Amino acid sequence: MGELESMPALVTPGQRARRRFVRNTPAVIGLIWVVTLVALVLLVVLCPSLWPYSFETTSDAQFQPPSYDHWFGTDIHGRDLLTRVLYGAGVSLLVGLAGALVAVVNGVAWGAIAGYMGGWVDSVAMRIVDILYSLPSIIFVIVLVTSLEGVFRGWLQARFDLGPQAVGFSRLLFLFAGLGAISWLNMARIVRGQVLALRNRAFIDASLALGAHPSRVILRHILPNVFGVIIVYATLTVPAIILYESFLSYLGLGIQPPMASWGSLIADGAGQLNPVRTYWWLIVFPAGMLVVTLLALNFLGDGLRDAWDPKGRQDL
Repeated sequence: MGELESMPALVTPGQRARRRFVRNTPAVIGLIWVVTLVALVLLVVLCPSLWPYSFETTSDAQFQPPSYDHWFGTDIHGRDLLTRVLYGAGVSLLVGLAGALVAVVNGVAWGAIAGYMGGWVDSVAMRIVDILYSLPSIIFVIVLVTSLEGVFRGWLQARFDLGPQAVGFSRLLFLFAGLGAISWLNMARIVRGQVLALRNRAFIDASLALGAHPSRVILRHILPNVFGVIIVYATLTVPAIILYESFLSYLGLGIQPPMASWGSLIADGAGQLNPVRTYWWLIVFPAGMLVVTLLALNFLGDGLRDAWDPKGRQDL
């Protein structure tokens, strides 16, 4: 009994990853920042009565600098900039999460099938990925939005009678699809490599010998073993998509008024720069929130990657 009591308790991979993550201070700070930001966005969007200012309400307090009443100042229409930054955070995070979801679904399906099937299927699938890699990704999204978005918006207006709302809906849908379509290539390569390493394992051969269908093997035995890798790279995909969206919105090709994102807010602030007077808060606060959030998401992704690394320290 003494020997059994002295043996260390077994630690599951999930528990080991959680302990590693908690000891990663930048990752924990990044998680706290993201959770706090999401909570504030939900408060502003879902409970506007609890927030002192409205997203669209204008006032006579144009171009007020940061103060006790308006922490981030006001814009050209007298709207509270903090409220608009939080609304923009909601739109940017929504685009990032939706684009990452599209990238995960496409990349995992493509990489898992290519890696498991092997042979000519794997060769053809990876050559397609190589061809898509050679295309300028941001140009692809710009062409997609400018060429097809108008047609889709017209169809929405005619079919559902949405009116001006169709502009925002159609642009959001095209951003989801376009940004997700250029972000799944890395995921496909990573999942393919993991599947290639797993498909010849003994437990896979045993499952096939018992008559399991290949689709069941992939869904029940292979993908659960690469779940940690998928979560890590999905987390790293979100800030990349947010940055793409902000760049497109800054160019006027992303989110359109009355909606707002960090990119469009930065563009509005840049439009107010002039030699006479600089309303610095209009560009500093949206850009600062964008930079800090991207850093937090990258720290979070790096922390998850280190936590789920099977070659990491085993003394936790």
